[in-house]
Amino acid sequence: MRIYKIVGIVLSAMLLLASCAHSDLEKKKIKIAYANWLEGIAMSHLAKVVLEEHGYEVELQNADLAPIFVSMARKKSDVFLDAWLPITMKDYMDQYGDSIEFLGEVYEEARIGLVVPEYVTIQSISELADHKDRFSSEIVGIDAGAGIMKTTDKAITAYGLDGYALMTSSSSTMLASLKKAMDKGEWVVITGWTPHWMFDQFDLKFLDDPKKVYGDLEEIHAIAWKGFSEKDPFAAEFFGNIKLTTEELSSFMTAMKDARMDEEEIARKWRDEHRQLVDSWIPKSANK
Repeated sequence: MRIYKIVGIVLSAMLLLASCAHSDLEKKKIKIAYANWLEGIAMSHLAKVVLEEHGYEVELQNADLAPIFVSMARKKSDVFLDAWLPITMKDYMDQYGDSIEFLGEVYEEARIGLVVPEYVTIQSISELADHKDRFSSEIVGIDAGAGIMKTTDKAITAYGLDGYALMTSSSSTMLASLKKAMDKGEWVVITGWTPHWMFDQFDLKFLDDPKKVYGDLEEIHAIAWKGFSEKDPFAAEFFGNIKLTTEELSSFMTAMKDARMDEEEIARKWRDEHRQLVDSWIPKSANK
């Protein structure tokens, strides 16, 4: 009799393990791509925290823009939460747009352009040509593949800034150059965008863009490979529901910049502090 009990216990354990293994196999997986921009880092880690609460296995993939769009088109990455349109990433959308679908607009008051300290006396990009010496004939930029760099190349041509060199670097190196110049009261021009904490830390201004090379306001969109919303309606609706105001996104970016925790811990803390907002993004079907 005892042997039967032992066999029964073993069989029960095997069935339980098989059930768990089957459950793990059925767990939905999502790959979220992000570039090294603070708003994208923040939003991607927040999405990971929230989706894992709903049973997803989430992989974050950090890369430059060109590989991100290639990966999206090939379905190697599922979602990108930081697509700046209609200007900044237009070239990528022209190339890969047929393989991509829009999930939603995350933020609607973004802006890109050339930025200088407030104490710089010029007001327009068109004035840069007359002050090459003051700016050392340099526009300090970020990584070469960024949309704002491609647009700045177009601005250099449109405004006849042939004597200027567009310097590639990382965003952190660009900001270090900005701070160094401002500490000395020197003139400096950088590629800039909002939302960004630099406008809270430094007295800066956008140079007017009368030719509208940089467009007007930009929008930040959540995008996925075409057909993703049919494959995973719940996740697609969740990403489409994410909406952030300037105040909300700025507070999140400041937390990411200033805190000494890792990104996921910061995202979890921000989620807890904004639980009502984050819960409003969860599809109604999750509550049924």
